[in-house]
Amino acid sequence: MLPRSILVIDFFCKYSVKHVKPIYFTTTGLPVRQLGIYHICGNDLSSLGLAKIVEKYHKICQKNTVIWARCLTDEAKKKESGLEKSVSGNVEEIIKAPVSPKKRKRVDLAAVSLERNFITPVRAMTDFLLKPSDLEGLRKTKRRSPYENEPPITVFWRKDVESKAMEVWGSKESLDRALRLKEAERRRHQQNIFDVKRRLKDYRREKQLEEDKESRKSGLWGPSGRVVLTAIVINGSNFLFKLFAWLYTGSHSMFSECIHSLADTINQLILAFGVHKSVQRADSDHPYGYSNMKYVASLISGVGIFCVGTGLSLYHGITGLLHPAPLESFYWAFFILGGSLVSEGATLLVAVNSIKKGAKESNMQFWEYVLRGQDPSVNVVLMEDLAAVFGVGVAGVCMGLATHYGSAIPDAVGSLLVGGILGGVASFIIYTNVAALVGRSIPQERLDKINSELEADVMIRAIHDVKGIDIGNCLVRYKAEMDFDGRELTRSYLDKQDLNVLLEEVKEMKNIEELEGFLLKHGENIVDMMGGEIDRIELKLRKKHPEIRHCDLEIL
Repeated sequence: MLPRSILVIDFFCKYSVKHVKPIYFTTTGLPVRQLGIYHICGNDLSSLGLAKIVEKYHKICQKNTVIWARCLTDEAKKKESGLEKSVSGNVEEIIKAPVSPKKRKRVDLAAVSLERNFITPVRAMTDFLLKPSDLEGLRKTKRRSPYENEPPITVFWRKDVESKAMEVWGSKESLDRALRLKEAERRRHQQNIFDVKRRLKDYRREKQLEEDKESRKSGLWGPSGRVVLTAIVINGSNFLFKLFAWLYTGSHSMFSECIHSLADTINQLILAFGVHKSVQRADSDHPYGYSNMKYVASLISGVGIFCVGTGLSLYHGITGLLHPAPLESFYWAFFILGGSLVSEGATLLVAVNSIKKGAKESNMQFWEYVLRGQDPSVNVVLMEDLAAVFGVGVAGVCMGLATHYGSAIPDAVGSLLVGGILGGVASFIIYTNVAALVGRSIPQERLDKINSELEADVMIRAIHDVKGIDIGNCLVRYKAEMDFDGRELTRSYLDKQDLNVLLEEVKEMKNIEELEGFLLKHGENIVDMMGGEIDRIELKLRKKHPEIRHCDLEIL
C-alpha cells in the first residue's frame, strides 16, 4: 500500500493559487497517488530544485507520483524568488517526515447499493411508470447486449430514473399506489385472457363433439353407412355362392346373376368410400367440404353397373342364343337362387327402412325422396337390391323353363332380361346423381320457408335473387341479396349513443372540417354495425334451419 502524502504548503493560502494541472506521471502499474509538490515558478522545475526532490521522493516510497503545477497571480510571481529556498526546504522536510499509512477501504459484499446501477428504458417505464418523453433528458450510456450477436443496448442510470419518477409522481407513496393499481389491472387482464381461452377451449370441445356426432351420423357408422356395409357383406356372399353355382351348372342366367352380384359388391365398396369421404372436413382446397363425394361415388357405381353388369349379361345372353350349349342340372342352382332372394330381400328391406326414415325427417314422400336422390348411397343400394330381387326372380323362371323344355333358349333370354334390368337401374342412378352434381335447388316449400324467415327481420325491406342449392348430406347453401332499411339501422345505432353528447358536439362545430369529421366517424360506425347485423341474421337463419351450412347474404 502507498503511504498517503501529507505535504501541505502554507503559501498557497497566502498567494492566491488559482488552479492545478498535472505535469508528471509515473507508470509503475500501481494506483496513482498525489504527491502534493506544487510548482510556483511556472514550468521550470530546476529553479526550485524540485527535480531533486522528486528523485529523492522516488527513492523513499518507490510509488506512483503525480506532480501538480499551479498558475500564480502576479503578486505571487513578484515574490517567487524569495520563496524558492523556503519552498525547497519545506518540501524536503515534509518528505523526510514520517507518513502514516491509510487503511484501504475494502469491498463490502454484504452492502446494498443501487447508486451505480443501470436500468433499461422498458424497465424504467414498467417499474417507475414513466413515459418515453420523461426519459429524454436523462443520462444514458451504451452497454453490451445480453443477447449474442446483438448491438449494444441503451441504459439509464437508476438514480436518475428514480429522481425523475419522484419528480413526475411527487412521492414514493403515489408511485407505489399507481404500481399497485397497474398490477391489479394486469391481473384482471390476465384473468380475462384466461377466461377467454377457457371458453374458447370449451367451445372447440363442444364443436368437436358436434362434428364427431355428425360424422357418426353421416359417416360409415351412420344410417347410410350401415346400409352400405350390410349390402357389401350380403352381396359379397351371394357372389361367391353364385360363382360356385355357375361353375357347376354352366347356366347363362346364373352367370348373369354372378356378374350382377360382383358388380354390386364392387360398386358398394365405391359407395362406402364416398360415404367416408363425404364427412371429411373442409380445407383450403375445398372450402365447401366433400359432401358431394356421395354423388360422385354413386355416379361411378351407376356407370360400373351399366358397363360391367349390363354389358356382360347382354354379351352372355347373345352368345347363348347364337351358340346354344347343352344344359347341366340346375338342382343346386335353384337352392342358391333361393338363398340369394332371401339375402337380397333382407338388404332391400334395410334400404327401404332407411329411406322411409330420411323421407320423414325431410317431410317428403318416399318416392319423391328417392327420385331427388337425397341420400344417393342408400338410393343405389335400394335400386341395386330391387334389381337383384327382380333379377333372381327372372333368372329362376327362365332356368325353370329351360329345364322344363330342355332348351337353352329360355336361359339365354333370362340373361338378356337381367342385363336389361341392370341397364335401367344404372341409367336411373346416373341421371339422379348427375342432376345433383350439376347443382339442384332445394324444394320450393323449404326455400319459401327460409325466405319468409329472412323477410320478417326488422332490418330487411326486401330480398332478391334468392338461391338455395343442395350440396349433399342434406346440407344447403343459401344466397340472397337484401335491401337493408337504413332508417332502422341508424335508429339502432342511435339507441346506443348519448344524444345529448352528440348535440353538444354539433353545437361546438365552427367549420365544415369539424362537421365532416363528425359525419365520417359516425358513418363508419354505422357501416360496422351493418356487418354485425348481417352476422346476427345469418346466425338466426342457421339456428332455425340447421341444414343451411353456407349462408351468403349480400347488400343491394
